[in-house]
Amino acid sequence: MIIKKFTGKTEAEATEAAQKELGSGVVIMSVRQVKPKGLFASFRPKLTEVTVAMEEESQRSSHIRREPVQTAALPAAARRKPAVPPAPASDAARSIEEKLENLQSLLESQMQGRQVLPSEERQPGTERQDGPAGEARPGEAAQSQREQAPETAEDVDQNDELTKFRKLIYDTMLENEVDGKYLAKVMEEIDKIQKPNMPFDYVLATIYQRMILKFGKTEEETEVTRRPRILTFIGPTGVGKTTTIAKIASRYVVEQKKQVALLTLDTYRIAAAEQLRTYANILMVPFRVVYTEDELATAIQDFQDYEYILVDTPGHSPQNREQLGNLKRLLAQMRQSAECCFYLVLSATTKYRDLIKIADSYRQIADYQLIFTKLDETEALGNLLNMRLYTDASIAYVTYGQNVPDDIEVFNPQSTVKKLLGGGKQ
Repeated sequence: MIIKKFTGKTEAEATEAAQKELGSGVVIMSVRQVKPKGLFASFRPKLTEVTVAMEEESQRSSHIRREPVQTAALPAAARRKPAVPPAPASDAARSIEEKLENLQSLLESQMQGRQVLPSEERQPGTERQDGPAGEARPGEAAQSQREQAPETAEDVDQNDELTKFRKLIYDTMLENEVDGKYLAKVMEEIDKIQKPNMPFDYVLATIYQRMILKFGKTEEETEVTRRPRILTFIGPTGVGKTTTIAKIASRYVVEQKKQVALLTLDTYRIAAAEQLRTYANILMVPFRVVYTEDELATAIQDFQDYEYILVDTPGHSPQNREQLGNLKRLLAQMRQSAECCFYLVLSATTKYRDLIKIADSYRQIADYQLIFTKLDETEALGNLLNMRLYTDASIAYVTYGQNVPDDIEVFNPQSTVKKLLGGGKQ
């Protein structure tokens, strides 16, 4: 894992510098304002410092993709959810909460060098210097002596705290309904990192970084170079596709002053079409109901000078192959007419095994990004991690209420990982 800081006048400028050096796959770990140093520093404006991380090639190739759900990786007793949520591990729990709320200082502890590799994990404050062949690096002899020395009472206490910390992370992620297969992998990573007498804040910061990398980079919409760009929203009935379209359309029209048109292919539910028509009237953008492939081609042609065409689709059961086949033909028509982007809209309250069926059925008709809705109706965010790893599809947006144009935001892996690890309220 490569971890490095970049500064610029703005966050965008610092991020651009990071992408130029490390590539477009960098993940932003933290952003903060820093004061300039040197003579006349007080007269210069503050800079924005961005801490980014990038996986090594070997780590990226080991990412999980579309594996079947498995829970056998954990003992049955461990998979069983406790009837009553476990009580926090007192001091350890409060310490983790505090450290998660102040992760910038933890990240600082890992900035000793540019890289932190799995085979070279080292404790904060240990300089890595290569000496002549056959010679130990500075500090290695002392470390070896510490490892050979008998454990003191302080060592035992610290190791007990690490054990409590590990169990607390496990229980918290289990409560968040992280699938057993992925939870087992996180525990394995903790075991690889953890060493005798290692401060658990260092372990926590490393796990935090690695989980952010598991979510990957959010693919935000870029400037339209070829008009129109069609954004199509697919997914089962009742997940909030129509409301989500209204929220995104509002952002484009009101905040970004984009030219937007709305279409609906959902001719099954009259209420859905009328709801979207109402939003279109409020935003003063064109709206059309499409019944056939020919009407779809005509609508795209009529709106070819618009930057975005947002398309609502009917919700289908994953088992209804006929309806999915009809939708597949309409999506193929769109691809022939314009540049397309597809969003699979999922509810965060749906069971993981049902989400898998939905994702598999829609994968047959389109490659998609994910949008999770109804985060306000659940305290468990594990499905966001589960589906990100299962589908290998990036998460674009999350929504958490019915208010338009509010209650939607671009997916933020940092805040999600904090909640998965027990930092902050859901």
